[in-house]
Order: sequence, then C-alpha cells, then structure tokens
Amino acid sequence: MFLGISCFKQPLRLISGSSSIGCQLIGIFLKGMLGIPFGNEAENAQIDLAISLLSIMIAIIVAIISIKAPASIRRYGLLIGIVIGWIAFNLTFEQQGAVSQTASSSMALFPLGKPTWDTGIVITTVLAGLLNTANKFGALKGTDSIYRAETSDSQYRSSFTITGIFTGLSGVLELVPYAPYVSSIGFLNQTGIIRRLPFILGSFMFFLMGIIPPIGHFFSMLPLSIGSAVLFVSYLQLFNSSLSFFRQVEFNTLNIYRSAVPLFVGIIIMTFPASYFNTLPDFLRPLLSSGLLVGIILALILENGFDWNRT
Repeated sequence: MFLGISCFKQPLRLISGSSSIGCQLIGIFLKGMLGIPFGNEAENAQIDLAISLLSIMIAIIVAIISIKAPASIRRYGLLIGIVIGWIAFNLTFEQQGAVSQTASSSMALFPLGKPTWDTGIVITTVLAGLLNTANKFGALKGTDSIYRAETSDSQYRSSFTITGIFTGLSGVLELVPYAPYVSSIGFLNQTGIIRRLPFILGSFMFFLMGIIPPIGHFFSMLPLSIGSAVLFVSYLQLFNSSLSFFRQVEFNTLNIYRSAVPLFVGIIIMTFPASYFNTLPDFLRPLLSSGLLVGIILALILENGFDWNRT
C-alpha cells in the first residue's frame, strides 16, 4: 500500500487517470442524453431526437446557471436542472418507469452465491481494484486545491482502510460499496459546498431512501436522459482537475511520452466496439477492453520503467 501511495501521488500518474476517467464518464452521460440506454440494450439502440433536444436544452440551462448566475444560486444549478428537466420530460413524454427491484423479506449472507475460487474472476478483481485505486488517489489529490491543504499519508491510509472494509461488507451483503471517486471533484467545484454537514445530511437522506421503499421508488423514476444531462455539465469540471495536474509538470519533447502514450491509447481503446475484443481470452478481455485500465497500467510502466530525470 505504501508503494502505491508514493507511486500514485505523483502528478504524471494522475494525469492519465483523471483525463481518461473524464472521457469515459462524459461519454456515458452523452449517450444517456441522446436517449441511448445503458447495458446490452445499447448495442441496437438509436438516437432519440426528441429526448436529445430536451436533454441538450437542460444541459444548456444548467451551464448558463453555472456560469452566469450569482454564487448563491449557482450552487443549486444541478438541482434546478433536475427539477425543470424532470417536469418537462413528464409533460412531454410518458412518465419514466421506475427501476425494477427485487423484494426481499429477510437479509441473507452471500446472496450472490457462496465464495468460490475462480482465477479469471480473481485477476479481473485485482485489475478492477487497480482502477479504483487510481480513482481514489485522483479524488484525494484533486481536492488539495479545494481545501488548500495537501492530503497526508495517514489520510491516504485511512481512506484505503475505510474503503476496504466497506467493499468487503458489500460483497457479503450484496450492496454497492462506498469509495471516493474523481467525479466528486466536479460536484465540489460546482456547488462550492465543502463542509462536512451537508454530506452527512445527504448520507442520511440516502439511508432514508433505502429503508423507506416509496422514497427510493420515487427517485428511481428520474429520467435517464435528464440525469445524464445534468451530470454531463457537472463532470466537465474534471477537465479542470486534469489541467491542475498538468500545471505541476514541466513537459519537453522527451518526457511528454509519459502522459501522451497512456492518454491517447486509453482514449482510442474507449472508442472501440466490444466486438473487437471477442477473440481475446476471457481473463484478459476485461483488462484490454477497458481504455481506463490500459491507460493507467501504461502510465505506471512508463513512469517506473524509465529514468525520466536523466532525459
């Protein structure tokens, strides 16, 4: 863990991760704005022009509020966009169906199945853990400028410990694990709210959504296109994080390869359709088909395999 901390805290490791994560998330939200569903249904989906126009209008409204509105109103730009977009969507189209969910009368351990050893799954999990590690370092390092304080090694270790505990419990109880993500920086910059109390209240509200089904059912009816449009504007702030990392490095014609290779290779892989990777072995497919993972691994190899200080 300590080697990982010293490795990922350097700006060059984080530039590719932050940029690739931003490209991946923006691409996902843009598809949602165009009315393209997530998952396997997206393979044969087509752009819904009417939904796309409404989503683009909502994105423009949120962007204008974020740029032109006073600070007291700007921090609520995302909420205003969701409310206006949700109402406009329901008045224009049919009401969005709620996310399907399976009712359970009791809590059971290992609802996804008893633990078994599968080498392919283990390798995929380790590689996915590498991705989450990059997300965590990017999230913590990216908030240094917001809080005007550098994240200490003890804070990195504490974050890893807490995240590891929640991730282990999530597998036992079939829950979504807690983990800090680089995307959170966009919300912090957008709202300007960095105190703990609002996040504690927000966590409590999520808790209420979980224990009171009607509340969770209501919010699950938020149209995908509207949520994607609002998040699209918010996550544009990730570009600011990437630029902040770039400013910490003095590039030349030689060390530019440290960031250019993983960044461009990762982004290009993101544009490839899933069918390109069907010929690869099952245990390699999750790794090589993820532009984000490939970019991070290339960044680590280039950063540790060459002595760039001598160039």
